Amino acid sequence: MKFIGALDQGTTSTRFILFDKDGAIIASHQIEHKQIFPEPGWVEHDPWEIWKNTSECITETLRKVDATGSDVSCIGITNQRETILAWNPKTGKVWHNAIVWQDLRGAALINELKETVDLQWLREKCGLIFSPYFAASKIAWLLASIPGLRVAAEKGEVIFGTIDTWLTWNLTGGKALVTDVTNASRYMLMNIQTCQWDDELLSLFNIPKCSLPTIVPSSGVVYANTTSDGPFKTEIPVCGILGDQQAALFGQACFTEGLGKSTYGTGCFLLVNTGHKVCTSKLGLLTTVAYQIGSEPPVYALEGSIAVAGSLVQWARDNLMIVESPQELDKLAASVPDCGGVYIVPAFSGLLAPYWRSEARGVIAGLTGFATKAHLCRAILEATAFQANDIFEAMEIDSGIHMTTLKVDGGLTNSEPLMAFQADLLGIPVVRPLVVETTALGAAYAAGLSIGVWKNMGELSAYWKEERRWKPTMSESIREKKSRLWKKAVSRTLNWISVDSEEVES
Repeated sequence: MKFIGALDQGTTSTRFILFDKDGAIIASHQIEHKQIFPEPGWVEHDPWEIWKNTSECITETLRKVDATGSDVSCIGITNQRETILAWNPKTGKVWHNAIVWQDLRGAALINELKETVDLQWLREKCGLIFSPYFAASKIAWLLASIPGLRVAAEKGEVIFGTIDTWLTWNLTGGKALVTDVTNASRYMLMNIQTCQWDDELLSLFNIPKCSLPTIVPSSGVVYANTTSDGPFKTEIPVCGILGDQQAALFGQACFTEGLGKSTYGTGCFLLVNTGHKVCTSKLGLLTTVAYQIGSEPPVYALEGSIAVAGSLVQWARDNLMIVESPQELDKLAASVPDCGGVYIVPAFSGLLAPYWRSEARGVIAGLTGFATKAHLCRAILEATAFQANDIFEAMEIDSGIHMTTLKVDGGLTNSEPLMAFQADLLGIPVVRPLVVETTALGAAYAAGLSIGVWKNMGELSAYWKEERRWKPTMSESIREKKSRLWKKAVSRTLNWISVDSEEVES
């Protein structure tokens, strides 16, 4: 039997998963990588560590089922989006650590542009809003800060690529320098209508077009084959790429306008399919490309992004040290009926959708002598549900689509109190699929479609199966009270630092 391989490169770890034709997981291996924090608000990754871990994950996964590269029919890639790095595609020289999507070092430039560039123009151009979250300001920072980089970039000796580009380049021995349309839509440099690099946006950030990868469809194309001296030891088509959140939408079979999903991982991301129409948000959501199959028109989505979700649980374990594991936190949270009046807003790197306030910083509000460790644990989980609810409300207003259920995936969906509370806040059922690794599954689907493992999207839809459903039980009055207190806590995070000055966070 031939397997379909999916490489899932995330913010905190890298995984390689083998799927069979029915979308079932056969084997996988996962390795965490180091989070580098050079300054407050700065986050970096070592790109060579990521490639080393990628190779090891592939080797170990194959070993677990006594398989070789010849047993793999194709490879799909899904990746943390907006994270950017610069390297010489001829020599492999890396100019700087990868600057991670959470990183805020582009905030000064973004705030300058806010004063002179019309936001509506930007939204209509690229579907995004002014934020250091996206890749453009990170590239501009690299060009301005690294000696010799601009000269090399203008000579065509540098590629500014997201992690999908980096992995594809390594896997194919430099034959492919591509990024798919979903990742390209997160640069703030791609025209959302034409799905090509936009000259006006490139000029705005002073970025040479020759330093960017070629934009390709998410599926329906073989970009290049792996090399025989790489981790697979043979040639395998690399033929599917999707940014992680679009991959989860794809893996959840949200192929019809109005279908949406929420992924609960390091961050939390809610997307709803809006079909072939570009839906511009008035409430702080993003317009993004959901996927593109071959030469077909792209499918779009509205998206709301939350920076801190699962990483808040990690923070409670590693920094607060109030629990030793996510399972212990979950158990403590379930031991109390509510948060005891405690609200945690984890604005560690500012607030993303729908607020987009990079100067905000986290708060714990409502503390009294009554609050226990269990109440803190519950407030940690509830913070993610509150943030998702903010996005959900904006999404329904912007799209005009009334969602009757929400498909969910990601590691945090294993939290019973979180999922039950999420259903209560939304007032609709929350549904988890049988295969929760939908991000990797979406990448596998995209690759398999490209070479005929699956014939069409309808065949993929038939594989989706429900595993668990949470129904709302909370009264409307309690829901309104909790939401009101949450918004009050959010207001306390704003204007904590001045992003226009050199104010030091200490």
